[in-house]
Amino acid sequence: MITTVKPLGSTILERIGNTPLIRIDGVTAHLGDAASGIQILGKAEWANPGGSVKDRAASSIVTDALKRGLIGSARGSNPAKGLLDATSGNTGIAYAMLGAALGFPVTLCMPSNVSPERKKYLAAYGANIVWTSPADGSDGAIRKARELAAAEPDRYFYADQYSNDENWRAHYRTTANEIWQQTDGQITHFVAGLGTSGTFMGTTRRLRELNPAIRCISMQPDSAFNGLEGLKHMATAIVPRIYDSALADANIDMDTEVAYRIARTLGRNHGLLVGISAAGAVAAAVQVAEQEARAGREAIIVTILPDSAEKYMSDRFWQEQD
Repeated sequence: MITTVKPLGSTILERIGNTPLIRIDGVTAHLGDAASGIQILGKAEWANPGGSVKDRAASSIVTDALKRGLIGSARGSNPAKGLLDATSGNTGIAYAMLGAALGFPVTLCMPSNVSPERKKYLAAYGANIVWTSPADGSDGAIRKARELAAAEPDRYFYADQYSNDENWRAHYRTTANEIWQQTDGQITHFVAGLGTSGTFMGTTRRLRELNPAIRCISMQPDSAFNGLEGLKHMATAIVPRIYDSALADANIDMDTEVAYRIARTLGRNHGLLVGISAAGAVAAAVQVAEQEARAGREAIIVTILPDSAEKYMSDRFWQEQD
């Protein structure tokens, strides 16, 4: 007798989201008693299967494209139309993971100076990489992806994470609602870095619907030349179409060295190893905490920790002394 066995476990797509919200204690100790009513919480996005917050946007973009027949399977009888995009790393890793799991080819345009760890992940997933000049940053990768898409429109679906509304919608549907539920609706401030800007745009829009009093603060590098990988200095970069500068209540310009110092402090003093943009987000959250403490207000500040330190361990700044 043959019985039908119900599949166990979950798919890659089902594992994306519902990441933990962790307390980041000690970073406001310098505020003394004024910090007693202030909490900083971080959304640990490295718990996603691809190791970063970008799993959310990538899965939303891919799911939408599959539904609309814009990409095909390499495992089918006909040549597949593959996914093409520009990336500084984490979105590319998410695309490559999904392409490997769901059976469609992935081509990524990336600056050649991304970390060795990122390169190893992409090779392991079997993605096709078109390297671009480090001097041109993520904007150079965008220009190259546009060039490839225009030259061979029948070969590629150009996902264009910087313009694709499925990017911010992923966070509107998931990230914001998770934060609201995890804080029992007590969140007072939301802080996130700006890269494609999808995380900040989508999460802010939904949180504002849930409680218009929540203050939403964006963070970006303080100059065009910076070490905050994945983030954009909007004044000098190709501005993502999905970005709306009017949405933030305030913006914090982050110094790379401050982010490096916070990354080392979190590791050495708190046992928390986070990526560089995550460290910058924590530094920005601390600035918000300082403002609230000076005003004598209580606050629950939630920020996004896009990834762990796993893809940055080859960087030299970890060995520096403070």
